[in-house]
Amino acid sequence: MTGKWRLLDTGVADAATNMCIDKALLEARAADRSPNTLRFLQFSPPAVLIGYHQSVELEVRVAYCISENVEVNRRLTGGGAIFFDETQLGWEIVATKEGLPGDALALNELMCRGLIGALERLGVEATFRPVNDVEVRGRKISGTGGTESGGAFLFQGTLLVDFDVDTMVRALRIPTEKLRDKEIDSIRDRVTCLKWLLGEVPSLPTIKEAIADGFGQVLGADFEEGDLTPWEAEFVSANLDTFRSEEWIHRIRRPLGSHRMLYSVHKAPGGLIRTSLLLDDARSIIKYALITGDFFAFPDTTVLDRESVLKNCPVIRMEDRIRTFFEEHRPDTPGVTAADFIKAVGAAVRKRDLEAIGLSPEEASSIHEVNNALEHMGEASVVLLPYCAKWGGCDLRYDEDCIECGGCTVGVAYELARRNNMEPITIVNFEHLLAVLEDMKRSGVSSYMGCCCEPFFAKHWMEMEDAGISGLLIDVEHTSCYELDQEAEAKRGEFRGQTSLNVDIMEKLFAGGGRIEAGTDPTKDESIKRGKDGRRVLFEEEVEMEGDA
Repeated sequence: MTGKWRLLDTGVADAATNMCIDKALLEARAADRSPNTLRFLQFSPPAVLIGYHQSVELEVRVAYCISENVEVNRRLTGGGAIFFDETQLGWEIVATKEGLPGDALALNELMCRGLIGALERLGVEATFRPVNDVEVRGRKISGTGGTESGGAFLFQGTLLVDFDVDTMVRALRIPTEKLRDKEIDSIRDRVTCLKWLLGEVPSLPTIKEAIADGFGQVLGADFEEGDLTPWEAEFVSANLDTFRSEEWIHRIRRPLGSHRMLYSVHKAPGGLIRTSLLLDDARSIIKYALITGDFFAFPDTTVLDRESVLKNCPVIRMEDRIRTFFEEHRPDTPGVTAADFIKAVGAAVRKRDLEAIGLSPEEASSIHEVNNALEHMGEASVVLLPYCAKWGGCDLRYDEDCIECGGCTVGVAYELARRNNMEPITIVNFEHLLAVLEDMKRSGVSSYMGCCCEPFFAKHWMEMEDAGISGLLIDVEHTSCYELDQEAEAKRGEFRGQTSLNVDIMEKLFAGGGRIEAGTDPTKDESIKRGKDGRRVLFEEEVEMEGDA
C-alpha cells in the first residue's frame, strides 16, 4: 500500500452529497479511475446516518429530526445509526485491498491504528476496542465501519471533536441494548471527545494533519492534496438525486407494519438483530423476512442475500437454510454467527404459537421468551412486575407488594395473578430481580410470567436465561427509562417515570397457559423431527454460540 495517495478534503456538505461522494469514490477506485484516497468530510445541516442494513423508523426519531432540521440519510456501510453535526470530523480510506489483511476484523484494527496514531500526535492515548471502536479509557471517541466493491473498499469513521449529546439522544432511538457489552450506565459515560479530553478544541488543520500523519505511518502512504476527478464529479452530479430520494433513504427497509408480522429482537456479541417475518399459515412458509440491526456484514449484500434464502422458505427448513448460507457464502459478520441468526428468526417464528390462545400477531410480537417458556406456560406460578408501572405517588412504589388500590395497572395485574393462583412480586431494582430469580430457582419454580420493556429484555436476557427458569415477558407501554436515558436511576430503583402494563395480553396468557402443547409445532407438519423425549420441536433451541459471548 505504500506510494502516492490522494488527500481529498471535500469540506462541509449535506448528508446526501456526502453519501453520493462516498459511492463515487468507491466506484471510481474499483474501476481504477482514481488513486487510493484519504478523505475528510463534514456535515451541515446536522444529520442522522443509519447503517446500510437499518430501518429509519426503528432507529430515528423522525418527528424530532424534521422539527430541528436534522437530515436523515443512509450510509453505504453497516453498523449503527450515528449523529453527525458540524463539530465532528469524518475521515475515510478508499483503496484497493492489495497488501492489506483480507479478514474484516484485522482490517478494522489496522485502520483504527491509523486514528490511534493521530490521537497520540494530539496528546491523547487511545486504544482499539473490537469490533470497530477507538476509545479513550473505555469511552468511545471514534466508531468505524466499511464496505467493499470490486476489489476496492471504503473504510470510514468519525472523530468526536466536540459533541452535542443531548441532540444526539433526542434524534436517535438510542440502541441502549448495546451498553451491556460496554458495562456502562449512560450515554454520556460511553463517549468522549477532544474538547472534553484536552480542555479545548485543536484547530481543524491541526487535527487533519495528525490524521494524515497517523494513516501515513500505518499505510506507508505519501499524501498529496487533490480534488475529485472529472469522472467522480460527473458521477456525483448524475446520482445526487438518488441519494436524496425516499427510495434510497428508506430502501426496502421499512418495517412490515402488517398485522401479519411477527417480530423479535436478539442481542449478539457483534450487534443487535431485529427480525420481522411475514408467515403464510396455510402453507407453513416464511413469505418474507426483514432483518435489520446495527451489526456489520461483508459484502454489503449479505443481509439481502440471507433474506432472499428465507423467502418462501418452509419454516422447518429455516435452520438448514441459514447454516447452508453461512457454509457456502462464508459472509464476514464480526461477532454475529449463523447460530445468532437462527435464534433471532426462530424467536419470531415461535411467537406464532401464541395465536392459538387468542393473541393477535401484533400482541404476540410484544412478548419475549426466556428458556423455551412457551413449552412451560402451564407451569408458571409467579408473576414479576416492574415498579415503574406503579403510580408515582404510591407508598408501595418501591416495595415488592401491592394493596390493589386501583390507582395503576399493577393492582390489576396482582388481582389477575391471585385469581389464577399465582404469586405476584414487584421487582424494585435489578439486583432484586437477580435475587428473586435465584430464590425462585431454589424453591423449585420452573416458569414465570412478567413484564418489562424491550430494551431491558435485549440487554439482560442472558442473565435471565442463566437463572435457569422459563419466562414469558410482556412489553410495557408508555415511555420507559431507556427512552428517557434514565437507565442508571431505574437500575438503582430510583426511576420516577410511570409505565403501564398490558393487562389485556396478560389475561389472555393466564387463560391460555394450558392450551399450548409442550413443543408445539407451528407448521402443523406431523413429519417434523422430534426431540429425544418424543416431543415435537420446530428447530434446535440449544444452539452452541460460535466465538466469544
